[in-house]
Amino acid sequence: MRHLTVLIFSVLSFSLGHSQINEVGLFIGGSNFIGDVGATDYISPNQLAIGGVYKWNRSPRHSYRFSLIFSELEGVDNNSDDPRRIQRGYSFSNQIIEIAAGMEFTFFDFDLHTGKKLGTPYLFTGISVAHHDNFYFNNGVLTSEDSSSWAYGIPMALGFKTTFLDNFILSFEVGARYTFSDELDGSIPDAEFRQQYRFGNINNNDWYVFSGITLTYTFGLNPCYCAASY
Repeated sequence: MRHLTVLIFSVLSFSLGHSQINEVGLFIGGSNFIGDVGATDYISPNQLAIGGVYKWNRSPRHSYRFSLIFSELEGVDNNSDDPRRIQRGYSFSNQIIEIAAGMEFTFFDFDLHTGKKLGTPYLFTGISVAHHDNFYFNNGVLTSEDSSSWAYGIPMALGFKTTFLDNFILSFEVGARYTFSDELDGSIPDAEFRQQYRFGNINNNDWYVFSGITLTYTFGLNPCYCAASY
């Protein structure tokens, strides 16, 4: 059994070392919230967003991607163009930790071993989950529920990336997250016995957007793209 385990790990190590190139780096930018509290501008970053990104480039046209991003979602009714929200005057802030995984598709081949200057637009989608605190509004007063939840969502990002210096890739990206939750802004309390405090459009879930840049460092041997050209 011990010999079999050693053999399996050896095969996996050989395969990984000769069939992929890796990217690891940092994301920095801003976030904005779209929901029942605050402004409804689609791209209007108002809080810092920072995190890490890892990519496994499966071929010159697609990569598996994982990210961990920290930010604070903020909504202020007085910043809205809706006079009803301005009159209401609600506001909130909610710290989130988002984990996302999915696939990145490039519009053009992005083979990092050609030695040429490269650049291409790309799309990213997959699944995300964001950890956040729960709260509600009681007569206009923001009230904590002393609990937290995970909001699952679908990231949809559009960006442009280009080779930058040796072994570095610079990306510019705007990514919206559609969540399966309406609790991020406190419009629907998490606890069932507090549902009398719900407000807003209960048929629309919350969104948030990350806008920023990613700088990644590439490493690994030249991948065998011929086996992945499908």
